[in-house]
Amino acid sequence: MDNVSKRLLQASYALALTTAVANSAQAQSTRKDLQTGNKLFNQENYRASIPYYERVIAKDPNNAQALFRAGVAYLSFDKEKASDYIYKAQKLKPKVSKDVEYWLGRVDHLNYNFDEAITHYQAYNATLKKRNDTRREEVAQLIQHSKNAKVLFNSPKDIFVKNLGPTVNTQYSEHSPVISSDDKTLIYTTRANPTDIPGLDSKARSKTAADGEYYEGIVETHRIDADNWEKPRSLSTALNSKGHDASDQLFDNDTKLLMYRSDEDGDVFVASKQAGGDWGAPTKLNSNINSKAYEGDAYITPDGLTLYFSTARYSEDGNLDLYYSTRTAGGDWGPAKSLGSTINTKYDEDSPYISRDGRTLYFSSRGHNTMGDYDIFASKYDSIGHKWGRPENMGYPINTPDADSYYRLAPDGTYAYLSSYRIGGYGEKDIYTISYIKNITIKGTVFSKRDSAQVIPGVELVFNGTQADKTAISFRDVTKEGGDYQVKVLSARTYQVAVNKDGKNIETQEFAVPISTNDSTSITKNFYVDYIDTTVTNNTRFGRIFFDTDKYKLRPESIKTLNKTAAILKANTGLNISIEGNCDSRNTDEYNMVLGQNRADAAKNYLVKQGVAASRLTTVSFGERKPIAPNDTPENMQLNRRDDFRVVLKEGEKMPVIKAVETTTVIAVPVAPARPLPGKSKVKMADGTKVKTKVDEDSDKVKVKTKGAAGEKSKTVSKDGELDSKAKDASGEKAKVKAKAE
Repeated sequence: MDNVSKRLLQASYALALTTAVANSAQAQSTRKDLQTGNKLFNQENYRASIPYYERVIAKDPNNAQALFRAGVAYLSFDKEKASDYIYKAQKLKPKVSKDVEYWLGRVDHLNYNFDEAITHYQAYNATLKKRNDTRREEVAQLIQHSKNAKVLFNSPKDIFVKNLGPTVNTQYSEHSPVISSDDKTLIYTTRANPTDIPGLDSKARSKTAADGEYYEGIVETHRIDADNWEKPRSLSTALNSKGHDASDQLFDNDTKLLMYRSDEDGDVFVASKQAGGDWGAPTKLNSNINSKAYEGDAYITPDGLTLYFSTARYSEDGNLDLYYSTRTAGGDWGPAKSLGSTINTKYDEDSPYISRDGRTLYFSSRGHNTMGDYDIFASKYDSIGHKWGRPENMGYPINTPDADSYYRLAPDGTYAYLSSYRIGGYGEKDIYTISYIKNITIKGTVFSKRDSAQVIPGVELVFNGTQADKTAISFRDVTKEGGDYQVKVLSARTYQVAVNKDGKNIETQEFAVPISTNDSTSITKNFYVDYIDTTVTNNTRFGRIFFDTDKYKLRPESIKTLNKTAAILKANTGLNISIEGNCDSRNTDEYNMVLGQNRADAAKNYLVKQGVAASRLTTVSFGERKPIAPNDTPENMQLNRRDDFRVVLKEGEKMPVIKAVETTTVIAVPVAPARPLPGKSKVKMADGTKVKTKVDEDSDKVKVKTKGAAGEKSKTVSKDGELDSKAKDASGEKAKVKAKAE
């Protein structure tokens, strides 16, 4: 072996030794991270355990145990990531945990995969060997929750749920919203890092609770506008103790606050505002309300005489039930009474809230037909039977498969606040508003797509859509004389709009209607449809005139139409019109724009000569851009070679009633003519026509020449009873007439 080979071998040994040492160190580091993560996990300090598991996964992506436990830990903060991790762990190691089917059921349930959740729960139930295993009851309950969720999810309400945003909500838990009577101040509870909230980080407060999360604290924020809030701050140092503190209710003109404090496992307190505006130290309610068991949420009725609250005092298994207590004016709270088995179940009921009229009780429950964890329910008070009615689940999307609670109506009752842990939030529980989706007014006009200025009356518009639960809905209106319509539809959905005329469908258009949470919103939507109303000419008394191919010379029949147009304009002196020149598609667009303008100008010039002021006439060319028929036959092309006459209206002005012009028929009756006197004469008629007459000395030959104001001319010669006449009209058309005496 040569020296080079020896040196390479020695180098290889050294590299292998270094790699082994490094791998050993990395493995030791991974084991340490996994042990630390497991320790925190077993203490239910899930948030703190996640960074250690993530370090393990970064070094060993296929570490099934780290993936599984990280997935379980993520359930409280990121349900979608929890699902990814647990499913990956189970794929890598099918028996990564004896409870893996349970957790697969949980992540599927929380991620709206209800059928899959039921399958996993049933598979887990099969692994429980003992018939009296208490977990069987829990699994049965979870299966029922999944079934409930499937029903409610498939029958959603028309509700708009809106997150209050990152100023209020954080990656931690925010809950217990309390709104001031003017809807401008929001008091709520947060488990955010106290160093992030002014006034909440004090030496008197402990940093973290037993679960590794920050203690709950009461904060306030003020509304900037409909969608934005100021940065929150501590409500008062007097209200935030070294343990948990949570908001329940503002009452007595916002001068008093019901609150929870983790005293004796949790009690209800009341605090009052002091003269200087700050809050005084809270005092505990009496022993009829508080006990050594847990008392949490409470709510006082508007008259101040009844208190509803949740307590574990009377429960054998520590679950919460709803109770109430009454007092006389100025008195203290009397013995508590249960709301009864109609409201309370063997599971938790919490977060009571009474509507302002006292007729509806809102509360959260883990029983009844919940979708999972807490759902919000409503119960109506039976004033005849003096009892609360059967609670009704408020449905999806108010409720979700996870925890939904702390329902509180806004002061005007048009929307509500709640706390919920749902997909798309900022972390754990967030505060949301919920609003019922309202109707919206849609109004507009139906125009012809071929002639964008032509409105179409008598068009039926049918807006077809569905409610959130897929129930079909339909709204209808018919356009008026001016082509306008107005209809109220349910907002926040896409409609298929059927456009019908004379019982036939012209077309169907899709229209997305934005959301409205009040009944006063209106939007404008104009429809342009592939239709020409041939029964109406420009919605006026004006007729169209037509032209020969590539010409703008006025036809004889067009002269008659223009004479009628001039008469109408003279009879309606306040009327102004636009003359619109149009062409077929035989030539280029540029050429047709010029030709169209020439056609419009020809009509205008004639009307001016007939005595219509030019200021009342405007012209425009559309070239070939506004056909009223396809350019596919000579007949259709003729329809497109035209001038349209449209009344010009000022903004907001309605179409005036146009006075009709009566036509007079003159009947000539032949009489024996008087013999004309010889000589010459010149006469100017009232309409501007000039007439020259010449009679010979023998009075047997008469010459008459005329020249009209519009340029029309005629020459007539009469002799010995014979007539020879020639005429030329304003358009240049000539005519001859000869007649002999009989």
